[in-house]
Amino acid sequence: MIRNKETGEHYIWGAGCDGWKLVNDPSLSIIHEKMPSGTCESRHYHEVARQFFFILSGAVELEVDGVTYSLSPQEGMEVQAGTPHQIFNRSEEDAEFLVISSPRSAGDRVELT
Repeated sequence: MIRNKETGEHYIWGAGCDGWKLVNDPSLSIIHEKMPSGTCESRHYHEVARQFFFILSGAVELEVDGVTYSLSPQEGMEVQAGTPHQIFNRSEEDAEFLVISSPRSAGDRVELT
């Protein structure tokens, strides 16, 4: 089956961010996400899942264990399980990216304050 934003299960997260589940298997999750300008997610980590963020359009900042990285289109970064992280869109335009998690990160998230 061909998968894309039109066929993926849609959900809203954070302050007006979108996600489309392209693969939602217990061993693998691939989500296409869109973050409007000025949005971010809460700082957290995953107990078991490792993740790879791959930027499709726009620019984001990914804070990983206290270090902030700037990511542009066609760049990505892996975040190991147990590592605190948070993604920000501080640019003037929407950012779209893939979040690939193995195993699936649902129910594995620990929020940090």
